[in-house]
Amino acid sequence: MQIADSPLARKLGSFVRLDETELATLENLHNRRRRYVAARDVVYEGQRDQSAFILAKGWVASYKLLPDGTRQIVDFQIPGDFLGLRSVLLRTSDHNIEPVTKIEASEVHKEDLLDAFQRTPRLGAAVLWAASRDEAMVVEHLINLGRRTGEERMAHFLLELGARLSLVGLGDRTGYDCPLSQHLLADALGLSAVHVNRVLRRLREQGLVTFQKGRVTFDDFDGLVALSEFDAAYLDQNGPLLP
Repeated sequence: MQIADSPLARKLGSFVRLDETELATLENLHNRRRRYVAARDVVYEGQRDQSAFILAKGWVASYKLLPDGTRQIVDFQIPGDFLGLRSVLLRTSDHNIEPVTKIEASEVHKEDLLDAFQRTPRLGAAVLWAASRDEAMVVEHLINLGRRTGEERMAHFLLELGARLSLVGLGDRTGYDCPLSQHLLADALGLSAVHVNRVLRRLREQGLVTFQKGRVTFDDFDGLVALSEFDAAYLDQNGPLLP
């Protein structure tokens, strides 16, 4: 795959039109590409001097483990996302990172990342944009947990995933492939697995969305948007802001 067609380049291209120098710098950041198995943490909470990763293939969950053994999934990462970027800058990881599927990811050392930002400031600005976008998603997730009903949470979450995947060429208004189990959805949405099953059934019966056999199908995209009052403006992916 050409670097210009990579998920990360597609994503950052929503903020800045990447030139040849910036694309070459991105390619260098992909040099340490590795494969990781599912269900084995790549990064642990409390780990120090941790590298960041660029996710190229597969899905990942970022989560916090509570003292009683339960966990809260903070977010899911998809191709084109950075993993553990905060841990590089804060020196200590504040969460765990677990592959949901087999993944391919490129390890990025702190020194290489800072050097890339120094040599290509526009690329650094694009990564800052991506990090700011992630922060905006966390705000929406807090609203999901605190103020939306189960059906609204699920609808908003599936629409957000669809928008994120469409940005990197892995989804559209008809739907997308999704490897998430109902237990993973429960840990992310603050619901029980039984409640998740009921919510998905109700949304399907209303003719809004079907999530079966690893595929999310938007049966009534506009209806789902109306139910969840989904406004994609916070994802800020309407085209490059910098020429």
